[in-house]
Amino acid sequence: MKFLDEAKIYLKAGDGGDGCLSFRREKFIEFGGPDGGAGGNGGSIYALAVKDVNTLIDYRYQQHFKAKKGGNGSGQNKTGRSAEDIILKLPVGTQILDEDKFTEIADLTEEGQKVLLVQGGKGGLGNSYFKTSTNQAPRKAQKGEIGEERWIWLKLKLIADIGLVGLPNAGKSSFISNVTNVKAKIEDYPFSTLTPQLGMIKFDDKEIVIADIPGLIEGAHLGKGLGDKFLAHVERCSVILHIIDISLENPFKNYMMIRNELERYNNTLYRKSEIVVLNKSDLVNENTMSKVKSEFDKLDKKLFIISAITNCGCKDVINYASTFINKPLDTW
Repeated sequence: MKFLDEAKIYLKAGDGGDGCLSFRREKFIEFGGPDGGAGGNGGSIYALAVKDVNTLIDYRYQQHFKAKKGGNGSGQNKTGRSAEDIILKLPVGTQILDEDKFTEIADLTEEGQKVLLVQGGKGGLGNSYFKTSTNQAPRKAQKGEIGEERWIWLKLKLIADIGLVGLPNAGKSSFISNVTNVKAKIEDYPFSTLTPQLGMIKFDDKEIVIADIPGLIEGAHLGKGLGDKFLAHVERCSVILHIIDISLENPFKNYMMIRNELERYNNTLYRKSEIVVLNKSDLVNENTMSKVKSEFDKLDKKLFIISAITNCGCKDVINYASTFINKPLDTW
């Protein structure tokens, strides 16, 4: 299944059915009164958060959703049938924005959350509803109301506890493959991860979800590489694991470059609690490792040295990261 995390769709709720203008025509009844029934309500359109969907790909191929009109009223005070509602099944974590792509309509953060997007029009009243003591034969019936319509944006932000960031080929895929149930694509070339991936690990009787996004490069905020389009998927995380390849020439410079990209993207993401993970310790000697560690020690951040490919130190990282999960921002 292809991954799609953004889509623009058009919604049109159904119009209400028209009320009926009718009079009783019965044998032996000299003065038949009004008996026009009301129209049925038009169908509304709702969004529903479901757990078994993890992409918006369906909304690339169908972008227009129109609910049906309510049935018209009829004689003998018969009300028209109300039209069925349309339910849009969306992944948990979908943000629904107005056409301006800024105003938030809803944020579907929990399974089963249901939100009304456009309201169907009410059915019009038939002439029997307008009968009064002074107007025994009203010749008036209402048209059904027009259903609402709008364009909206769907933007998916994955729900995860821990987010992985770093340069391409830093070892994020190896890390998530070792500590979770996901089998990520691992290659010896950059950008082997092209779409965000979610992995789950059971830890101390609770489930921890980890999100791995494609690697960032300098200038990502300008669209270079895969750009920063996937950073939204780590915005909801409680803590970021910043994975650095210590076998490269200047690990600390690479670290600061990624931090700069995070700051340019979103200050809230930049301020999130961060754990620095120096990866690929199996590829360097003690001298190099000591020199790199001394540079990172001045950051005053928790630092781990691991080898994701051999699984050395990975469990300690998860153990520490789990203490940040579900902590409010002001305690970080």
